[in-house]
Amino acid sequence: MGDIVGTNLGVHVATGLADTYVQPVNLAWRFSRADVTAGYGFMAPTGSYSRTSVANIGSGYWGHNVNSGNTFYLTKNGGTTANIFSNWESHRVKSGSNNTPGQAFTMEWGLGQSLPLDKELNKIVQIGFVGYDQWQVTDNSGNLATHVPHYSAHAVGLQTNFIIQNKGLVFFFKYYNEQNAKAHPEGNTFVFGGSWTIRTPKS
Repeated sequence: MGDIVGTNLGVHVATGLADTYVQPVNLAWRFSRADVTAGYGFMAPTGSYSRTSVANIGSGYWGHNVNSGNTFYLTKNGGTTANIFSNWESHRVKSGSNNTPGQAFTMEWGLGQSLPLDKELNKIVQIGFVGYDQWQVTDNSGNLATHVPHYSAHAVGLQTNFIIQNKGLVFFFKYYNEQNAKAHPEGNTFVFGGSWTIRTPKS
């Protein structure tokens, strides 16, 4: 992972290992028309960070996260879904300072439709509308308390997933357009990636 930082002195490029997110606890419940999860995770400051650097890769502080994910099946066959994910994030003191960033609440949501590409339902395309909202909900401490205001960000966009169920493969692409951001960069975001699930034992 890397970070590109723009300043009035030019563009600085840094590469290396960024911060690491670990979620040791994740619980799940399945109902007839809904799936619910709840978990705890933490962000370890494994990325390089220095107060004097303009090209940091890491954040320089530990973070703790309590989150919940919910999927609601709006149709009987489960093809149309509404999703909401929420995360409460708290932080520790930033390295080399007395500054502690304020806590934040993030909510991601989506409304999607699944379209099977074969009769066996092994290949599925999902398309839908997505968005997120994020707010800083507590004050910063230390020097940040007087110099950095609370931030917020909101975005809407589109997402498509391609799922190959019998292979455990998922590929996705997301586009977000940010709006009404305060004390936060505002722009367009493109996200793409994939995952491979190893079934042990095989179903």
